[in-house]
Amino acid sequence: MDEAGRPFAGRPPEDFGFADIVYEKRDWVARVTINRPHAYNAYTTHTLNELREAFRDAAHDDGVAVLVLTGAGEKAFCTGGDVKEYAGEYTRRPRDYWKYMGLFAEAHEALRNLGKPTIARLNGIVAGGGNEWNMACDLAVAVDEITIRQVGTRVGSVAAGGATQWLPIMVGDRRAREMLLMCEPITAQQALEWGLVNRVVPRDELDACVDGLCEKLIDKFPECLRYTRQQVNFWKDLAWHGTIGHAREWLALHFASYEPWEGMTAFVEKREPGYRRLRELARDGGSSEFVWGPPVLECGACGAKGLPEGMAFCGACGAEL
Repeated sequence: MDEAGRPFAGRPPEDFGFADIVYEKRDWVARVTINRPHAYNAYTTHTLNELREAFRDAAHDDGVAVLVLTGAGEKAFCTGGDVKEYAGEYTRRPRDYWKYMGLFAEAHEALRNLGKPTIARLNGIVAGGGNEWNMACDLAVAVDEITIRQVGTRVGSVAAGGATQWLPIMVGDRRAREMLLMCEPITAQQALEWGLVNRVVPRDELDACVDGLCEKLIDKFPECLRYTRQQVNFWKDLAWHGTIGHAREWLALHFASYEPWEGMTAFVEKREPGYRRLRELARDGGSSEFVWGPPVLECGACGAKGLPEGMAFCGACGAEL
């Protein structure tokens, strides 16, 4: 509640004490900047919490007409979820990834349900979940030298936080499959031709272009804008709500398997994942689901059960299996 007693009103940005994002409001525009340039603006659990709060505040603030989402620096807009966090936290506790995905969905829904136009200011690399934030916005302006790509199948995940749902709608089925299955980058010009962005400009014209779009949107009727967005979001909302719950469940379970462990460990170690190693294991009758094989062995010395099939010695007592 604000000083005038209104139950729904925005707060001064400095009240939030955000660490991972920069939140600004002036001249009818809210600007949210993912401020993790050292990690190419990849988001963590903490970042998602802050994004959700900023989006909710902007939705309630009648002094905000447009929201601009961008990344700090010039190298990256956003490169998706922080793979180091995935590898260090969620491959160990897959149940917590289910909780993480709930927060991720809430942050996305807070942006899509903002009730005001949103613009993605694509100042650098757009990868993985970064492209999902791009697609969640109403409009996008890209610097001419950037690239956009999906990375899920490269790192042991599935881009089911918006990309599998929205890419077919936005760029067409064949192009969506190419981006999702191949994980190869497309240029800003391709993104413009495919309908993934609205404008492509030189870097020194980025802010002027974004500001120009903001000015045009400010000078439209707010309730008409709000309902227009709601109508246009129909197909994206239908695809999202029909699949995000399933994605949350499957991804959480999948985090307990070999693929994400190998893909994300390889990312952290800066090496190529052993894609063919997993294929060879499956082909030759081994286990491509468990890092050291299924938990089927029992130690005759101490009685420990559920030991991995690939172990030669008991992890509890050290006895030979």
